[in-house]
Amino acid sequence: NEINEVPFFDVQLPYELALKIFRYLGKAELGRCAQVSRTWKILAEDEVLWYRLCQEEGYLLDTSISWKLALKNCRAREHMLKTNWKNRVGAVSQLRYEPGRVLCDVHSCDGVVMAGYTSGEVRLWDTRTWDYTAPGLATRGGGGGVGPPPHVSFVRINSSLAVAAYEDGTVSVWSLLLGREPIHHFQHNQRIQALALAPGGTAVATASGFEVKVESPNDKGFWQTPGTFEIQKLVNFLNLVPDVTGSPVAVAAAEDIVYLLKAEDPGKVLHSVYGQPVTCLDVSAHEAAFGIKTFGWLLNEPNQILLYNLETNQCVTKVGNSIGDFSCVSLHNSPPNMLVAGNKDRRVRVFDVRRGEAACSLYAHQLGVSAVQMDEWKIVSGGEEGLVCVWDQRMGTKLWEMHARHPVRYVWFNSHSLITANIPEEKNPRGSSITDDDPSVHRKYRGIIYSYEFSVDQLAVESVLPICRSSYDELTGYNYNIGLAVPYDSI
Repeated sequence: NEINEVPFFDVQLPYELALKIFRYLGKAELGRCAQVSRTWKILAEDEVLWYRLCQEEGYLLDTSISWKLALKNCRAREHMLKTNWKNRVGAVSQLRYEPGRVLCDVHSCDGVVMAGYTSGEVRLWDTRTWDYTAPGLATRGGGGGVGPPPHVSFVRINSSLAVAAYEDGTVSVWSLLLGREPIHHFQHNQRIQALALAPGGTAVATASGFEVKVESPNDKGFWQTPGTFEIQKLVNFLNLVPDVTGSPVAVAAAEDIVYLLKAEDPGKVLHSVYGQPVTCLDVSAHEAAFGIKTFGWLLNEPNQILLYNLETNQCVTKVGNSIGDFSCVSLHNSPPNMLVAGNKDRRVRVFDVRRGEAACSLYAHQLGVSAVQMDEWKIVSGGEEGLVCVWDQRMGTKLWEMHARHPVRYVWFNSHSLITANIPEEKNPRGSSITDDDPSVHRKYRGIIYSYEFSVDQLAVESVLPICRSSYDELTGYNYNIGLAVPYDSI
């Protein structure tokens, strides 16, 4: 009776028991079993099996007619995106805001890009739609309107909040759900050296002078200061630990000292070696990675990256063996047990934390590496000379590159998009004046943000060509701001 029982050649098994056996098979094995007989085909195409495979692959769809077809489509889309990444197939857009004058800082979260300018303005782009514009976030008016507005020093954004710090020590916080008006302000007496925003939370940390302040809203939405920490030296790098329950936890690097800042233990020193300053810092949920500059030729000791466990406060491993300083490190966005770092010796290195050694080393840039990120198969790096390179990690080869005028200070990507920012070092170019409508700052001095979209099938759904992305609602004199698609022969 093949309706209730499944023939396993010499044994008759109930359908539910046979289904439980088939649960241990993968996609390829289920495909082979479907060719054995008609009964096995029905069993191998059961929706319960393919729903489990969809969950294991991470394809959590709300509704689907056929889970086998859904898995097939998702895998085909993954293959298409990987092919487009390797061959640089897709659309490239320039995110510019001409009245903002010179670009100061850029940050993004899930395709929403935040940029701060020397005019004191803060703009947002949503690159998930083809007709995106740059809405501005309202800022609090300056003191009596005397003098030009302060430059934007830092910007940070996550899924719910956007934060900007200004040169006069002012910090503004906006809610992405409530609109353009800021929901919170606070002021420092000195210039802000570092700004941090929790990736999945609402805590904001700032470093000014010898003080680190952490602000977060309570259950009723009122902002409070759960912690203020006194630091012995000026802070160079500041990060908030993600996925922390309770009071926020921050990691601050002040010259040659790394602090773990908790409300219950405010003065915890994670690492301190006199004369060995920290050159870069990144933090994950349970670990912190930072590069240190050793005495070098004096003691014949190379520069390294230290990995500390934030729960035990102990050094897990030391990786790297370089004469140059490590200029950037990515731990939070890297695959498990891996981290990638850029160095001033012009190399990008991928480290296996378990083995404590480099998995690959790439000669990447001419003037040192300034930004880097990796996933399971590729690496994206940016250099001081303005070059953005995409690498195949396993093959150790360069796939393609793009160049702009200024150093690459920000790199972020996901499966289908890439955001890069070339930010000028000089915020006041020669010949510019302090007036608001100064035309003397040429476009080449302003810096630029690039948005790459590799899911060309989504762009093809919209019948309008993505050549003209300007809404023509900007100020007079800037209506020529048209972003062209690359390559042009696809128009």
